[in-house]
Amino acid sequence: MPLQNRVLATGEIIAHPARGMFMGNRGILHGDTRELGRKRWTHKAWVTCVLTHKDWHRVVMTSHRYTELFFLDEAVALAAGHRPCALCRRKDYDHYRQTAELSGPAKDMDTQMHKERAHLRRFAQRRHQFDIATVPDGAVILEKWPMLLWQGTLRPVTPEGYQQPLPKPKGIVTVLTPPTSLKALRTGYRPKLHPTLTGS
Repeated sequence: MPLQNRVLATGEIIAHPARGMFMGNRGILHGDTRELGRKRWTHKAWVTCVLTHKDWHRVVMTSHRYTELFFLDEAVALAAGHRPCALCRRKDYDHYRQTAELSGPAKDMDTQMHKERAHLRRFAQRRHQFDIATVPDGAVILEKWPMLLWQGTLRPVTPEGYQQPLPKPKGIVTVLTPPTSLKALRTGYRPKLHPTLTGS
């Protein structure tokens, strides 16, 4: 039985057996039974980490340790409100800050991003409305379900990967990817994408 630790682009955390490309951290969300409580974060530093780093080893959902969360790929992680980890992804972290035009302490960046991504009292995702002409490749929008904007098309996102392309709409759309990450994508940040999209 899979654990409830797979994060969707909508911010929902589900149980699903498919393996993701990245791990994330929002603090301790589970109890001794390895089940999630009501909270969906306990701090503002929502990071995206590589699956392996040095020779470190963790038992998933150990009591009193942070809850390991998993993502299909980095585009989904960005849409869910996460950013690169400064420890295990330092090069990506520095590039993200540069392209998002962020300076100052990391806590200031995380505070800004938290306002963009979360309805604080509801533990729910905050979404944004933009003209799709301004939305960059690598962002995720919400039509009937989450869709990655990629090379002039929309690619439906599932826990297993991306489906076949659909036509890109026009006008105002609901965007899941927060504004800070949209700026990074617009000015040169390239997320690591699942092989069902890239073919690699």
